[in-house]
Parts: sequence; structure tokens; C-alpha cells
Amino acid sequence: MSGVPGVRIAFALGVILPASTMAQVIDMQDMPGKPMSHRVDSTPSAASTSVDHDHHDSPVPQLQSVPPNDHVAPAPPQYLMQDMAPAQMASTMQMDDTAPLGMLMLDRLERSRSTVGDLATNWEAQAWWGNAMDRLWLKTEGERGRDGSDGRLDVLWSHAWTSFWDWQLGARQDFGQGPQRQWAAVGVQGLAPYWFETQATFYVGGQGRTALRLESSYELLFTQRLILQPRLEMNFYGKDDPHRGVTSGLSDLEAGLRLRYEISRKFAPYLGVEWTRRFGEQDAAEARPLPARETTWVAGVRLWF
Repeated sequence: MSGVPGVRIAFALGVILPASTMAQVIDMQDMPGKPMSHRVDSTPSAASTSVDHDHHDSPVPQLQSVPPNDHVAPAPPQYLMQDMAPAQMASTMQMDDTAPLGMLMLDRLERSRSTVGDLATNWEAQAWWGNAMDRLWLKTEGERGRDGSDGRLDVLWSHAWTSFWDWQLGARQDFGQGPQRQWAAVGVQGLAPYWFETQATFYVGGQGRTALRLESSYELLFTQRLILQPRLEMNFYGKDDPHRGVTSGLSDLEAGLRLRYEISRKFAPYLGVEWTRRFGEQDAAEARPLPARETTWVAGVRLWF
């Protein structure tokens, strides 16, 4: 009789242990987002097989990874692109680096008033025609006041030698007050680090005259339409030319701030201020010598076509 309790205990354990294992499997399958990756028993019973089939009929939550910017890749193309000739592909994809292009920009067309009350109309314009590698440039800058006009015109050919810089070679003509001067020109133009638009041009003229013009500007975007543009220009000369108000060394320096609002990319009115510093002595024969320091308020428009 002593063996009967042992048999009963063994029988009870044989019934309870499979039932508890079965309950544990079912509980783990019911956990959301935690599908079982393996079975406890490699030879499942009929009861466990039926439970698995029941769970296959119900959806199991899946964890999906979403990119940080919530970007979802577009669907793949539904058709294959047909074969095209190189000329047709360049026209369709707009990938022809030799296609002729052109632009005309009035970077500054403004009315100015100095602190001494002088009114003037100022302009700076440029136009180019060519392609991505080679272009013909026309640049002009000047001022027209009550004493007449004074300005310059550059005709330059440019060639792109890096991704952001062009070599330029051509000629310059000074016109307006005083004698006209002609110069041969060579320089570079492009984007300096941190997106500073930069020009540096060296000139050689008659009678041993030389000059160097440096200009740099930057666009600070408050919004996509409201833009503040600081600008700096310096002119150096190798010798005095008093009839044109030029002195050797650093002859003049201009620094300005212009705040424009782009109604469109092609039309933007602006307001600004400009400071001018002139060095050296002015020609005593001039009726109204230019002041050494001058502050000017400006209002104008920026256009391009």
C-alpha cells in the first residue's frame, strides 16, 4: 500500500505539468507585440496545434520602423523609360551643359539721398549669355547726380574652372566726369566659403595705370522673402589720377546694408544705407570736391529677367 500514494503523486504531476506548460504558451502568445519565436516542445500536441491555428486567424500587431523625418519612399516606376538618343535625353532631362542660356539683372536701381542733401540715381547691372562653362558678361555701375554721371562698363569673357569659381578676361571703360579711361581686365568671380559672393578684378591701363577692385556681399535670410544684404567694395590704384578723383593705394571704400522684400524672385523692393570713405586729397580745380566721409540713404528695386 505504500506504493499507491507515490503512483497517485506521479499521475497528478503528469497531468498538471503539461497543462501549466500549455497555459504558459498561450499566455505568451497573447502578449501584444511579442510573438513567439520558438516553441517549448519540438513535438507539439494536438491541443497546442489547434491553439496556433486559432492565433493565425487573428491579426498579430507588428512593430514598424519609421524614419526620423517621416519620409516614405515613393512607389517604384510603373513602366520602363524608352531608349533615347543623347540629344533627346539632354533635352528631356535638361542635362545639356552646352545649351545657350542668358540673364539680365538690375542688382541695384535706386534713388539715394546723402546726409548733406544731395540726391542721385545709382545703378548696378549685369547681363550674361552663354552656357554653364563659358559666358560673355556685361557689367555696369555708376551714379547720376546734379553734376552729371560717372560710371564704368566691363565686357568680360568667363570660364568656369571649379564648381564655384570663374576666370574672367576682358576690358573696362570709365565714362562720365573727367577724362575717359580704358583698362584691360583679368579676375575671378564666385562663391567664397560660407556663401560670400566675391569678385576680384585687376586692371591695367594706359600710362602705367593699374587698379584692383574687390567686392563681396552676403545674403542673410530672415524669411524666404525678407533678406538683408551686407555689401563691401574697395578700389585700389597704382598711381594718382586727380582728374577722376583717384588717389594711389586704397582710394575709396563703400559699405552698405540693404533690406529687401522679394515679392517674387524677380522683383524685390528694398531700403538701405551706405557709408563711403574716400582717401587722399581731391582735385583743387573741382567746383564741388567730394567729402571724405559720406552717409547715404537709399530706396530702390532689384530686378532680373
